[in-house]
Amino acid sequence: MMVRLDKYLADLGAGTRSEVKNGIRKGRAAVDGRIVKRPEEKIDADLCRVTYDGIPIAYRKWVYYMMNKPAGVVSAVKDHKERTVLDLLDGWKRKGLFPAGRLDKDTEGLLIITNDGDLAHRMLSPGKHVDKVYYAHILGNVSAEDAAAFAAGIDIGDDKPTLPAKLEILSADEVSEVMVTIHEGRYHQVKRMFLALGKQVIYLKRTAMGSLLLDQTLAPGEYRELTKEEIKQLC
Repeated sequence: MMVRLDKYLADLGAGTRSEVKNGIRKGRAAVDGRIVKRPEEKIDADLCRVTYDGIPIAYRKWVYYMMNKPAGVVSAVKDHKERTVLDLLDGWKRKGLFPAGRLDKDTEGLLIITNDGDLAHRMLSPGKHVDKVYYAHILGNVSAEDAAAFAAGIDIGDDKPTLPAKLEILSADEVSEVMVTIHEGRYHQVKRMFLALGKQVIYLKRTAMGSLLLDQTLAPGEYRELTKEEIKQLC
């Protein structure tokens, strides 16, 4: 596929089109080891080896990142008031990236960032019933009766009750620790389920989506590319 060098670099997140053009003219780009200073030069995107500031820039149709989302940022591509998860990405910001599914601003944990809309649809479609697992702190003593209510489905004020969910009690006290597995992705679902039972979620972290587990070595705000095996699991 033949494409202009400036378009190639801009599409892969090296900067805006104008920034990239200036960078190329200053000798920051190389194609197959040869410095290129003409932004309009055509390259074969499938065969040429391109570097920018010495960093290899390779074209891949789909990209997939796992992020340990921290509290305090929103799951959005852009926001006029809040910092977004895409703002946490260092280096090249590939065009078309978006968070596959949302986590509330104050919720932490596993978030997939990709440009693959089909994958996101498969993960998030209500008909797919992909498991989503959360670790939570609950203000209130969570009981076996609460677990039974989760297993039966809870009326949270929508047109129909939630699907049956699993509530595992890790500790029960004034502040309880639990693991929750849901099969939907309704707005504020876990918080609303506990609220319907007279309890409040005070900490929430997603630890798994389907068979994909959050990498525990990722600190809040850190991310990495998915492995080939993890991509296969999602697909």
